[in-house]
Amino acid sequence: MSSNQPRLSIGLPVYNGEKFIKEAIDSLLTQTFEDFELIISDNASTDKTEEICRAYAEQDQRICYYRNDTNIGCARNFNRVFELSSGEYFKWAAYDDLHSPDFIKKCIEVLDQDPTIILCHSQVYFIDEQGNFLQNYDIKLKADALKPQERFHELLTKHLCYQCYGVIRASALKKIPQMGGYGNADGILLLRLGILGRFYEIPEYLFFARSHPQQSMSMFFPNYLLLGNKNQKSSLNILPDFYGYAVWFDSENKGKTLLPHWRIIWEYILSIWGSSLSLNERLCCHRSLHQQLKGTEYLLLKDLLKVLQGLGKSWQPASIKQQQVTF
Repeated sequence: MSSNQPRLSIGLPVYNGEKFIKEAIDSLLTQTFEDFELIISDNASTDKTEEICRAYAEQDQRICYYRNDTNIGCARNFNRVFELSSGEYFKWAAYDDLHSPDFIKKCIEVLDQDPTIILCHSQVYFIDEQGNFLQNYDIKLKADALKPQERFHELLTKHLCYQCYGVIRASALKKIPQMGGYGNADGILLLRLGILGRFYEIPEYLFFARSHPQQSMSMFFPNYLLLGNKNQKSSLNILPDFYGYAVWFDSENKGKTLLPHWRIIWEYILSIWGSSLSLNERLCCHRSLHQQLKGTEYLLLKDLLKVLQGLGKSWQPASIKQQQVTF
């Protein structure tokens, strides 16, 4: 690594990414903007990921490769690459997605020109395992609104959180809690960033999200490509498995009794009251919570029923004392 601090740090958390990681790294190394460090944190992969990454690190001094002794879960590995970063700007990168060569350059130009923008991303389209075009991702959010309560309202809309892979001011990320180990943790992180400042979407398709069976969305949100489809009658029918996501974000949740939807509501409330919003802005955010989540109350009941079912299966004095409920 150069002794000079890079303007941008790119964090690439990965677990068993041998199938796509070469293409992902190549699309970063061929960026027209070159003043960056690439931090790879390998979550104890069991395939050839380590071998591939070490070979790249030997060839390019901008790359630092770290390997966890054990799998620490997705959220902690995402946080780890940010903790290891040193740049003015930060960007997460997935091991399977691709970028246009001028993605970073155009994002940083926007951030340099407007200090009120704290996150810049581009339009997105989906590619398949071979890198072929599948469809555009057309969910548009007005996260560039001037008022924080309006950005909060927009970011509550059901979306796929691809803004997380934009370029973000590191100073803004340091002001909010790290990504949590619960369902929709990436959405909560974006919501908290949105309270702090505006997002900007470059009106060009510069980011290519790969769709394949091994990714988390295919496992826990199999109908995600239908989200935002104008022909879909009700988006309430398209819901992720937040139970599965809670374990994926934090492997320590495995085997615990979870209340994932209650946890999400709680994190929304913490986001409102843990910020520097005025009382009126907070009340507006609470109104948005009611408006945007109306019709999903049954999910809270579903959580409670699962807990009761778990208690019923373990109805023995000793096991009841050991029952652990996680929010």
